[in-house]
Order: sequence, then structure tokens, then C-alpha cells
Amino acid sequence: MANYLSKEKIAELVAQYGGKEGNTGSVEAQIALFTARILGLSEHLTRNKKDFSCRRTLLTLVGKRKSMLNYLHDRDITKYRQLIKDLNIRK
Repeated sequence: MANYLSKEKIAELVAQYGGKEGNTGSVEAQIALFTARILGLSEHLTRNKKDFSCRRTLLTLVGKRKSMLNYLHDRDITKYRQLIKDLNIRK
């Protein structure tokens, strides 16, 4: 499977959602990175329907993103709503 998240793409997402560059620990940056990985895995699964290890990874990432979104919802509802809107996540 191709590496769909280059270092430049990761740095761009972290700079956009993490507040300052290099702040990979912020909840918003982690959710953005999870979303990018989820989109890449979803695209892969449309072509390779029987890749069950990829499907398991996808479900794990969706669960992690959901728990992070719940955490952000409890902490700051305005940031949560803005992030959902920016990343185009169904919730």
C-alpha cells in the first residue's frame, strides 16, 4: 500500500490544526491526521475489497477518532463544531 501521508502533508495538517507548527499532540491535529489516514484507507478499500487487515486498521482509527472527538466535544464545543465543519466529518 502506498504511503498516502507524506511528511509535507503531515506538517501541513499539524500547522493548520495544531495551533503552532510541530504541535502534534493537540487534539485537533490528531483528529485531522486520523481523518487523512481514514480517507486514504477508505480509498484503498474501494479498490481492494478483501483486504481485511486494512479494514481492521480503518475501524480502529475510526474508533480512536471518535473518542478524540468526544473528548473535544466535552472540553470545547465551539472548537468541536468548527473542526467537524472544516474536516467534513459526519457526526
